Amino acid sequence: MARVKRAVNAHKKRRAVLEAASGYRGQRSRLYRKAKEQLLHSATYNYRDRKVRKGDFRKLWITRINAAARQNDMTYNRFMQGLKLAGIPLDRKVLAELAVNDAAAFTALVGSARSALDDAGQLTGTTAGAGRGPS
Repeated sequence: MARVKRAVNAHKKRRAVLEAASGYRGQRSRLYRKAKEQLLHSATYNYRDRKVRKGDFRKLWITRINAAARQNDMTYNRFMQGLKLAGIPLDRKVLAELAVNDAAAFTALVGSARSALDDAGQLTGTTAGAGRGPS
């Protein structure tokens, strides 16, 4: 059986790893072993942070909705409860977009939430500082 020479494949593999690590700092972009190690870690961080990013965006959306709701004298919690009672199935991403880019539409949603809470008899203390002790 003929001997298989692996030099071409080995060089191709190493070049691919070094090209993938080309933006890294120091030895991590120049030495094969360090570059390969860093690429493995990078893939791990990438996978983990794709999951973390979803939570980060949810926090951002909630913060934006809360700020806009408080400008309309309602807390985030009451606003979301009112939307649920009113049967308005908008997710947090869309609500945050409306809060930032279309204040009039968001104000209308706050009105709908407030009337739904009022109809259900749950409209107590909707102002921003309600329920936080003596004034």
